Amino acid sequence: MKSEKYLEGQSMQRPPLFESDGFIYWKNRFETYVKSKDLDLWNITTDGDFPPIQNNHETKKDEIVAFHKQNDDLKKKLAKNNEAKMVIYNALPRNNQVKANKIDLLVQQYEQFMIPEEKSIDNAFPKFNTIITSLKTLDESFSSKNCVRKFLRALHPKWRAKVTAIEESNNLTTLSLDELIGNLKVYEEVIKKDSETVKSKKEQSRSIALKARKEFSDDDSSTSDSEDEE
Repeated sequence: MKSEKYLEGQSMQRPPLFESDGFIYWKNRFETYVKSKDLDLWNITTDGDFPPIQNNHETKKDEIVAFHKQNDDLKKKLAKNNEAKMVIYNALPRNNQVKANKIDLLVQQYEQFMIPEEKSIDNAFPKFNTIITSLKTLDESFSSKNCVRKFLRALHPKWRAKVTAIEESNNLTTLSLDELIGNLKVYEEVIKKDSETVKSKKEQSRSIALKARKEFSDDDSSTSDSEDEE
């Protein structure tokens, strides 16, 4: 299959086949190929079909005309509309191949999915859900158990204690992804509140320490003044 693709992509009779992995490279080659054939074809590709319009000698205006009233020059232009479409069709791989490419890309995104430390569950889950939903529409999906385990593995190490607790207390074969997300969001709120409490206590301790230091400094200054007076 790869050698067949290579021959088609290099042929002067066929445009380079579309490749999603190297889109910019393919686009440049495709543009060069079409322009080398006919500049009009490239204009049609980028701007759309030539309209069936020609100048009416009586009214001196451009008008849309029926096929049987079109002159030869207009018919030649309109024929290029179909030529441009054929170039595009020949550059596209078969539908099954496009579908396979999409599935490969989504599976790669699924396998590489990770959740950074600063990301909340509400921010991370939609992206993950989009990947698995897109796979389902292409008739390619992972089991609920697989999705649950993948999401747990994608969590930042700060979640390790919670992940261990979930694995020990729940049967992951029956735990749904929605239940997992709900569980994690509750725990996330607990972590947030604990963090705020710790922060508040630190600020309170810092305030007490500063106040004590100030009082000590004032006492020391007062003692020094008394000694000077004596």
